[in-house]
Amino acid sequence: MVGALCYAELGTMIPKSGGDYAYIHEAFGPLPAFLYLWVALVIIMPTGNTVIALTFANYILQPIFPNCDEPPDIPVRLIAACVICFLTWINCSNVKWATKVQDVFTAAKVLALLIIIIAGVYHLATGHVENYHHPFHNTNWDVAAFATAFYQGLFSFAGWNYLNFVVEELRNPYKNLPRAIMISMPLVTIVYFLANVAYFAVLDPYEILSSNAVAVSFGNRMLGVMTWTMPFFVACSTFGSLNGGIFASSRLFFVGARQGHLPQILALISIKNYTPVPSLMFLGFMTVFMLITSDMQVLINYISFTESLFILMSIGALLWLRYKEPNRHRPIKVWLGFPILFFIICLFLVVLPIVQRPIELGVAIIIISIGVPIYYFAIYRQKSKGFNLFMDNVLQVTQKLTHSLPEEKDS
Repeated sequence: MVGALCYAELGTMIPKSGGDYAYIHEAFGPLPAFLYLWVALVIIMPTGNTVIALTFANYILQPIFPNCDEPPDIPVRLIAACVICFLTWINCSNVKWATKVQDVFTAAKVLALLIIIIAGVYHLATGHVENYHHPFHNTNWDVAAFATAFYQGLFSFAGWNYLNFVVEELRNPYKNLPRAIMISMPLVTIVYFLANVAYFAVLDPYEILSSNAVAVSFGNRMLGVMTWTMPFFVACSTFGSLNGGIFASSRLFFVGARQGHLPQILALISIKNYTPVPSLMFLGFMTVFMLITSDMQVLINYISFTESLFILMSIGALLWLRYKEPNRHRPIKVWLGFPILFFIICLFLVVLPIVQRPIELGVAIIIISIGVPIYYFAIYRQKSKGFNLFMDNVLQVTQKLTHSLPEEKDS
């Protein structure tokens, strides 16, 4: 919630689509902004969407393989690829279709969570409170493990900054952006908290950890003949989440191409459907490519470290612009303690996991570092050449004009 409020200030102060990319570019210049774009292109956006697609496929296949601990890997990847392609086509075809899909499947998600909450409350009310006798038994109190736990939790709440990627497409963003945050964040937090209370009332921690589809395990225990509803509803939930991820993240690549940091073709918009079709298709390809692995824990850790690093930079941009441009127009201005608190939290999430997961984070750092020479050779030098060519042309034209003027004694 604190982070979302900080982003409300950024989104209304810099009303450009692209989210973190726009804010980092405004405060720190093109290179850090390109590195965010590069990492978002290679890791954050496609990997996040891949995780959601794999979750969808797991839940769809769970009833078909009821006696397996987890569905076979190949069918999971194939179904994930199909749903990615289908939603990419929906988003290419019509923005209204994409928003309708989001509305319908969000409603299905809330309905599924309400069923879980009601069943869990009933289970607790009938005296089944044994799982809460020692709720913190065998807890890992290692500080670095806390950061990894935060990664997994924050991934579940991903989406709190999605509207910032499409600010230019919002009606009255100064009013609707903060309103959306103030309504959605408390609602999501309460619903998710109660759903977890229900899960732990029915399943013990070991059952939750060993299950790839926790809601299905919950339904098998509590819903009897209606067990089939859980995979259906959770598949609807992940379907809607994937649609939202594709919708928002494609706009980031569109904005990056518009700034000259990606091939210009990605900045094109369909004149028929008013959608960034090349950007969507490119994102779809990258997301399908990420299906080379189906290990969701590793994928989430890659995303979370890099995302926390650049969220840290975005909050740093807010603090820097407060210092550098104190009189700048800010339709929303949050209390200074909020960005300072969130900056410290992000710093914690960036620094501590390096001790616990050095290999995964080392790979992420290497991918970020590769972006520096790519920026220099593919963008900086090309822009410099273009500028020098422009200046040479200006000098030639100036010389021709000068030589064509009549000479004067005092010239």
